[in-house]
Amino acid sequence: MNELQDSYEFFDGFVILHGTDTLSYTASALSFMLEALGKPVILTGSQLPIFEARSDGLQNFLASLIIAGNYSIPEVCVFFGSTLMRGNRTSKVSAASFEAFDSPNFGPLAMAGIKIQVNYQSIFRPCGIEKFHVHTTLNRNVGLLRIFPSITVELVRAFLQPPTEGVVLQTFGAGNVPINRDDIVQELRNASRRGVIIINITQCLKDGVTSAYESGKLLVDSGVTVGYDMTPEAALTKLSYVLSKTNWDIQEKRKMMETNLRGELTTCERVNFQDRQLFLNWLGLSTETELNKLAPIIFPAMLIEAVIAKDVEKLELLRLNCADISQPTSDGRTALHVACSLGDLDIVRKLLEMGANVHIKDLLNRTPLTEAIEHYYYEVIELLIQCGAHLHEDAVQLGEKLCSAGANGNIKRLRALKCAGADLNQPNASGITVLEQAVIYDKPKVLQFLLDHHVNADIKNKRGLSPREIAQLLNCEEVLKLLPPSAANGTET
Repeated sequence: MNELQDSYEFFDGFVILHGTDTLSYTASALSFMLEALGKPVILTGSQLPIFEARSDGLQNFLASLIIAGNYSIPEVCVFFGSTLMRGNRTSKVSAASFEAFDSPNFGPLAMAGIKIQVNYQSIFRPCGIEKFHVHTTLNRNVGLLRIFPSITVELVRAFLQPPTEGVVLQTFGAGNVPINRDDIVQELRNASRRGVIIINITQCLKDGVTSAYESGKLLVDSGVTVGYDMTPEAALTKLSYVLSKTNWDIQEKRKMMETNLRGELTTCERVNFQDRQLFLNWLGLSTETELNKLAPIIFPAMLIEAVIAKDVEKLELLRLNCADISQPTSDGRTALHVACSLGDLDIVRKLLEMGANVHIKDLLNRTPLTEAIEHYYYEVIELLIQCGAHLHEDAVQLGEKLCSAGANGNIKRLRALKCAGADLNQPNASGITVLEQAVIYDKPKVLQFLLDHHVNADIKNKRGLSPREIAQLLNCEEVLKLLPPSAANGTET
């Protein structure tokens, strides 16, 4: 976890190799612990060891690398066979098949055939202005309790005793327990009153629980929380995650267990059929099939058109009709790229709140942050940084940009790069810093800006010359007046 946190800004995606027996538990846990995730994290493994001639490990690994490095899927995923699945929707369903994992209640995020087909409309994107961070603790006082016909009340009572704080209750069918087992229901009620959170999920592989039947309603009335269609792995790890949130009270924790935090459960939100038909008519289409085929083409263009027109209602309409807010055009640009190039802070904020990804690069390797920097929109830069955006250039490339701006006297560019987190002391490939460039090209205003930001004025270049010595050699009097006489200036903060 710490390695991923430390490496997050240096890579476009991550692949984790994992044993298959507990892979779904790890994927589910990571989906909750990696908060405000903006990049792909893919878990994969193999049914046969990698050194076996028929091992599936190499293909799983290569496909995972390609997807993690080239597609905007900011989720914890599982790749196995030819299918990319949401991690907290998976369960291991076969001990011997190469198709070892399944996502019974949610379709694949991508299929890897001759071409990799991504279902962008299914991607879960974090909606909020928050920087990526890792929640490092889980509550281990949780367990799975599977109901069976002859289960005794003593077993249930013992299972619910302290230190147990949370229980995933696996019931029959759509969330039922035998209606003649008042003793079990009473124990569940007593535990709930003590503050134990009990989540009801089905023992069935597909579908989920409801409170439509009498016994299901009885459990809800007893304080049991509906778990909808969560897998056992997702329900258990989510419960462990929620219980570890010490800043939430018991009511908030119960509410969070019923809330779709990472795409782990199916919500009841649906677009009204009549509204959907009006939307299709508005697009000049007649069927959902036509929309699905044309969506990758028309949705990005319509999103960008709405951004340019500052039409928030249209953005909302597109989102409600399953448009992927981060789906790129043919040149790789997204609606957020365009909004940042226009400097519209309100539209940028709206897109971020709708889940727009700040890390997507276009065909010229430019991110939304790049657009904001090049157009000097400082407030937009600050907002993107709050949402986890970061400079993606390596140190030497960044040094080149700084030196170019310094040589041209472009203080706006330097301020924008500084606002985005650039180290103004960073040298270029030749070991030259922007401060040295300001001296060489006699740019006193640039030099003053750098000194105001506490850039080190005593770093010597590869020839052993300090900026002051260079200024003396070039007879740059204005620059020389600004440079401090000694090494007391310190380093940039």
